[in-house]
Amino acid sequence: MATQKTLNPRESAKLIASLSTNVFIEKTGIQRIAQEVLRGLKNRDVHIDNFSQHNLHPSKHDPRTVDWIFLLDTLNFCFWPEGDDTKWEVTKHTGYFALCAALKRAISQKQLRTEPYFYSEITKEDLEFILQGDNASAKIPLFMERLKCLHEIGRVLTKKYFGSFVNCIYSCKNSAEKLLKLIVTDFECFRDEADYKGHKVSFYKRAQILIGDIWACYGGKGLGEFHDIDKITMFADYRVPQVLVHFGALRYSKYLLEILQSNTVLTPGSPLEVEIRGCSIEVIEQVKDEVKSLIEASPDLALKKSDCNAILIDHFLWDYRRQHAENLESIPFHKVKSIYY
Repeated sequence: MATQKTLNPRESAKLIASLSTNVFIEKTGIQRIAQEVLRGLKNRDVHIDNFSQHNLHPSKHDPRTVDWIFLLDTLNFCFWPEGDDTKWEVTKHTGYFALCAALKRAISQKQLRTEPYFYSEITKEDLEFILQGDNASAKIPLFMERLKCLHEIGRVLTKKYFGSFVNCIYSCKNSAEKLLKLIVTDFECFRDEADYKGHKVSFYKRAQILIGDIWACYGGKGLGEFHDIDKITMFADYRVPQVLVHFGALRYSKYLLEILQSNTVLTPGSPLEVEIRGCSIEVIEQVKDEVKSLIEASPDLALKKSDCNAILIDHFLWDYRRQHAENLESIPFHKVKSIYY
């Protein structure tokens, strides 16, 4: 019997949205977000350079940067505390930026190296020291899973790619689509897939954000030049859907809303989780198409359709969530213990 094909994230999103029974897409909300994105493009709040402007991100001039970003995005998952657990913070940063701060601190103090031979055999004790937070009692969630991911990617890079993720990029000849396939084929911890109503679907959140981060860090040039970057979708996580609900682009059923409000932890790959993530990707695809249509219809804007893609829209919405965190707290986010986001 032939193995069933796994749909790529864009195909998966369209299928999931067409079959979803608890998450629904609203056109008026899509139009609302498109107008916000268009304003952002005009005033450069939505721009490729915004990635490099954060001081916790590595500089494109550092020769270690690609391997630094690969290391970062290997560990970039699941930061929310469970129950009454103390939130993990590093130099007063939380979540993703706490991870950035911890790695930057460790690299600058020579406690961590970006070469895979170093972290392929890193010990539990050394990683605990590197990821220590401001509060000794607060630990990063899924610590042992992070240790396992480091060992896995370190071994693959050392054995197959001469000790650097740069060689993965070179082998794909400026194709984001080829690089995505390489990542999820060769690095199991990036293989973010699920079964949904008889279909094999994928989201590839961390693999796609890895490509998006490299593209943005290098300004779409040099190591960050991908001729098909528009094939990368948004990064289906647990925070951006909050913003999509806020703008009215996503609507949850009463059943799902009650589950989220009760702080129930969803099972990875469950239909509810799959529908939230898949419909989120489809929303951003529709927002992207709407923005491109608005640009095409208004030549006086001095914008090109290529100025907008799913990566930039995702960055904008993720930043919006952080900037308006208090206003969005009333909207529950779905909680899943997963290495994929």
